[in-house]
Formats: sequence, structure tokens, C-alpha cells
Amino acid sequence: MKKRLSISDIANDLGISVTTVSFILNGKAREKRISESLTKRVQEYVKKVGYKPNQLAKSLRTGKTKSIVLLVEDISNPFFANIADHIEQQAYEHGYHIIYCSVKNDEQRAKELINLFYDRQIDGFIIAPTEGLSDVINVLLKRGVPVVLFDRPLVDVDAHTVITENEKGAFDGTMFLLQEKKAKRIGFVTITSSQSQMKGRLEGYMKAVDSVGMDLLVKKINPSQKDEEVVDQLRDFIQDNKLDAIFFATNYLAINGLRAIKKYKLDIEKLVSFDENAAFELVVPPVSAISQNIPEIAKQVVRILLSQINGKLESVEKVVVPCKLIAR
Repeated sequence: MKKRLSISDIANDLGISVTTVSFILNGKAREKRISESLTKRVQEYVKKVGYKPNQLAKSLRTGKTKSIVLLVEDISNPFFANIADHIEQQAYEHGYHIIYCSVKNDEQRAKELINLFYDRQIDGFIIAPTEGLSDVINVLLKRGVPVVLFDRPLVDVDAHTVITENEKGAFDGTMFLLQEKKAKRIGFVTITSSQSQMKGRLEGYMKAVDSVGMDLLVKKINPSQKDEEVVDQLRDFIQDNKLDAIFFATNYLAINGLRAIKKYKLDIEKLVSFDENAAFELVVPPVSAISQNIPEIAKQVVRILLSQINGKLESVEKVVVPCKLIAR
């Protein structure tokens, strides 16, 4: 294997000091009053030999790896995939790279990943926390590690957070079904979870239905169940309660709802999903959506994390990003 070229090799080849080469490669030539001709000679030589800096050595000098961990439930989920794309773009513009991790609602797996990357001195963490992570995240915070939580906060963790208006979004979506779609019996489909964002969406639905004195019709799905089982449960929920409208707490639940409607030819067309999906405007019946402002969420997450990394934040920020109804 060919030996990796070092700064010392460049200095020896050009007959100048290692310090001079280092200043030039780190953009400090003018600050250190190094001549333009020498700077140009070093830059042209580096380009000619294809020198690449040793990132490990650089991180040891600067204390920064220029890498950020993004920890989510499932990176294949459309919401997380979309927000990961925006976070990566924002981070890259500031010279940082993102390491993606899916934890699949596995508490132990999440803890192992957090500890692994802490040991590797990652610059910061962006986490959509699963249940049971409060202790390990609190340890990171006590150690001064930059952390931002998004999508759902943890009640016993005083960390920087960026979330959506879950309760208001669900309230607005339910009122849309009541007022615009003239729905009489609205079911709410969610998952069995104590996560704060799911609680907020349920509360928004309940407040809207209570405001007009209608029955609360809630179906909770175990997220570990197979799609075929969920489809059959949704058929029973719709038929048993004679629903004429449904609010789905997530877009993947809405997809299974559409499967049930198609498979069993169910007569229900008034549908709203929390979170958008590209298919919702293409299917019959179309699905209205409470759309989260993903670019803004990503922008706030990256801003807060980089401010922590650069020591520019003193107080804990709690950012709530508005969402909007896409009516179909």
C-alpha cells in the first residue's frame, strides 16, 4: 500500500518548515504574513500530489470531528428521511457531516449507539428520542455534549428541543373534518405510545370533538403488529363504529387505512393524516394532511446544535414550529 503523504513530507519536498505548510493549508497564510508566491507554490504542489489531510489528526488538534450523529426511529420513514435530507444539507453548508442511525424503537440499541459515538468524540447529537433514553441523554448534557431533541421532547430532560404544534395541528385537522367535510362520526387512529407528540395529537382531536359534543372514537394500534393485522383492525374499527371520517395520527397509519378501504371496499372518503405523503394527492380517496414545516425544523435544529458546538448558547431553547393544513 502506498504510504500516506504527510505535512512533513510536503515540507521536506519543498524545503520549508512544517509550520509554514500547516499555516498555508489551514488558511492562515495572510495572518502569518507568508508570501503569496510561497502560498501559491505550496497549494499547487498539494494539488499536484493529491494530498488529503488526516482527519483524525486534525480532530485531535482542534477537538472537533466535524461530524454529527442523527438518531431517529427509522430513517426509511418518509418524515425522518425528509428531515434527514434537510438537516444534512444545512450541516454540510457549515462544514459538518451527518451520521445516520435508526434505533427501531429499541432502547438498548439506542443507548449503545449514543455511548459508541460519545466515545468517538462526535461533535454533537440530534435525537428523536425513543422512550427510556432520559438517563443516557442527561449524562450527555452533564458532560457538556451538544444535544438537540426534535419531534418529541422528554419531560425529565432539560435539553434544547424543536417540535411541531402537534396539539393545534390535530385540532385544526379535526375541525376541518367537522366544519368543511361535515363529518358526523370521526375516528382517531393512533399508536400505543406515551411519546409526547402522540399525546398532543390525541389531545387535539379530543378537544375538537368535545367542542361539538360528538363521541370520542379512538383506535390504538400496536406498532409492532404486521401491516396485514393493522388493515383488518382498521376495517373493524370503521365498520363497528359506522365512521364517515378518520384522522390518522401518522402518515404510515394513513397508508394502512387506505389499504383497508381498498381491500374491503369501505365507503369512507373524509380522511386526514398528520404528516404529508407524496401519495396522498394521487390516491382515491385523496387524503388531506397536517404538514410539518420540515425545512424550518431542520434549520432550527442545526442552528441550535452548531451554536452549542461553538459555545454561543447560554440558555436552553424550546422551539415550536407551526404546521399547516393541506386540504384535499
